[in-house]
Amino acid sequence: MAVRARSARLPPEVNRILYVRNLPFNISTDELYDIFGKYGPIRQIRVGCTKETRGTAYVVYEDIYDAKNACDHLSGFNVQNRYLIVLYYNPQRQTKKVGTKEKEEEIKRMQTKYGVDGEQHARNPQQPQAAAR
Repeated sequence: MAVRARSARLPPEVNRILYVRNLPFNISTDELYDIFGKYGPIRQIRVGCTKETRGTAYVVYEDIYDAKNACDHLSGFNVQNRYLIVLYYNPQRQTKKVGTKEKEEEIKRMQTKYGVDGEQHARNPQQPQAAAR
């Protein structure tokens, strides 16, 4: 890579960790190393294997400029008739997803505990009681 390009300031969202979506479920880590390794040395690749994370992976590069180059070139890249979605890892986005899921589970627990059906309650809200004089 040119020296001039390395001295340029990168946007704040750019980092060494890429989040890859829309992967084929049967792709191997070795195949990902082959695809992403063309853009620079890779420190680590983590492929999702649970129901919620299948088809996703995290690719960690040694150098931030290599990660940017890979993100720029591999977004929309066709792998086994699937077009990759390559994004920079955003920890705030990940914690928001976890927090939302936990809140939904807590609401369901509270509805069960107090015998409230959320849908029925939304259709028939209780009318405010008139204040006694």
